[in-house]
Amino acid sequence: MNPKHLTIKEKEGEAFNKMKGAFHYKNKMAAPRLQKVIFNVGTGTAMKKDKNKNTAISDRLAKITGQKPSPRGAKQSIASFKIRQGDPVGVMVTLRGKRMFSFLEKFLNVSLPRTKDFRGINRSVVDAIGNMTMGIKEHTIFPETADEDIKDVFGFSITFVSSAKTKAEGLAFYELIGIPFKKEEDSKKK
Repeated sequence: MNPKHLTIKEKEGEAFNKMKGAFHYKNKMAAPRLQKVIFNVGTGTAMKKDKNKNTAISDRLAKITGQKPSPRGAKQSIASFKIRQGDPVGVMVTLRGKRMFSFLEKFLNVSLPRTKDFRGINRSVVDAIGNMTMGIKEHTIFPETADEDIKDVFGFSITFVSSAKTKAEGLAFYELIGIPFKKEEDSKKK
C-alpha cells in the first residue's frame, strides 16, 4: 500500500516501527499516541455587547468539530474588565477517538491547504512535553462554514495532546502522522 494513502490512525500505528531505533522503545505501548484534540475560543468581554455571540460561536464550532461545545466561565472576578466569577468568557471542545481522527484528516487534507499563504507549521508550536498548540486566525478555512458567516470571523486555538515525553519525540511523531512542518531552512531565514 502506498504510504500517502494511509489514514492518520494507520500512520500512528506505524510510528513505533519508525521511531523505535531513535528513541529505544521496547514495545508498541512506549511509542507516542494521539490522545485528544482540544479547541478553545475566547469570547471575552465582547459577549457583553452582543448576547448572542457565544451562541453563534458555539454553533459554528459545533459544525466544525461535530460535537457540541461547552461554555467556560471566568475563574475569578476582575473589576477592571467588568467580569464576574462564572460569566461565560469562552467555549471549549475536546475530541477523542473516531471524531478526533476524522477531524485531523479533514484539517490536514482540506483546511490547512485553504489557509492563505500556507508554507507549513512552525516547529516551535510543539512544547517541551510533546503537545502541539497552534492558533487559527480565521474559522473560515473549514468547509463547514458558510459564506454568509463571514461577517463574524473568529479565531481559536487547537491543542493536539500526545503521549510523547519530550519535544524531539513529539516532533518526530507529528511528522510521521503527516503534520506539515516548515522546512528547516525556511525557519532559519526568519
